[in-house]
Amino acid sequence: MHTADYDKALYYTYRSEWDHLLILMVRTKDDLLSKKIEQFLHAYNFEKDYTVVQKRLNALLRYIDHALDVYEQEPTLTMQYDY
Repeated sequence: MHTADYDKALYYTYRSEWDHLLILMVRTKDDLLSKKIEQFLHAYNFEKDYTVVQKRLNALLRYIDHALDVYEQEPTLTMQYDY
């Protein structure tokens, strides 16, 4: 698993680059990341209650944080060669 998608999602969210976030949503192989981005962008564009937008943004950021933590905790695989 690569962290590039999560880093991009954080960057695009921080910079409010919603077009790039939408493209990331379509291209990422992480279905949960895609769903969290979709829910946030939908709330941002159509929801009148700001608390819902904030809730979706927090859910997206929590998922990214969780995914990065899991990635860091995975043991690195080493190749063993029999000579």
